[in-house]
Amino acid sequence: MSEAPRQPENPRNGEADAVDAITAQWYAVRPDLETAPMAVFGRIYRITKSMGDAMEATYGRFGISRGEFDVVATLRRSGAPYTLSPRQLSATLMLTTGGMTGRLDKLEKAGLLCRRPDPHDRRGLQVTITDRGLALVDEAVTAGLEVQRAALTGLSDEEVAVLTGLLRKLLAGL
Repeated sequence: MSEAPRQPENPRNGEADAVDAITAQWYAVRPDLETAPMAVFGRIYRITKSMGDAMEATYGRFGISRGEFDVVATLRRSGAPYTLSPRQLSATLMLTTGGMTGRLDKLEKAGLLCRRPDPHDRRGLQVTITDRGLALVDEAVTAGLEVQRAALTGLSDEEVAVLTGLLRKLLAGL
């Protein structure tokens, strides 16, 4: 026989957040519900939205969107010669080829990457980051990491390691 759902946990530091209020409201009207998953994913969604907005603003200072950053960053971290096919980029970024084409068009127009015929496949293309794109992504990734680091200042190094492990485990289960 399963255990009855329990009242949502009170925060240890005494500082309730909006998710605590939501789970408490659900408990008040539906005490039969186990709202722990709502508490976890409600916070993940709110963190994702907040950090997504912060990263968009950070990359915007460099004249690119977060999605465009993802393209040039993928090329950068692929290593020299910083070249991938549009198909490889689409697979890595989980984008349709149509979505990728729009990003590549904008980034090529901005001089951050170039597309050339693939010398090994006359039907294919290769996308290469330009020197300008390389310099921009190196600055943007540093700025983005500073924003992310600042968001973690309330956690100790050990807490960051535990959180990373728990999130990795959660993601693997999905």
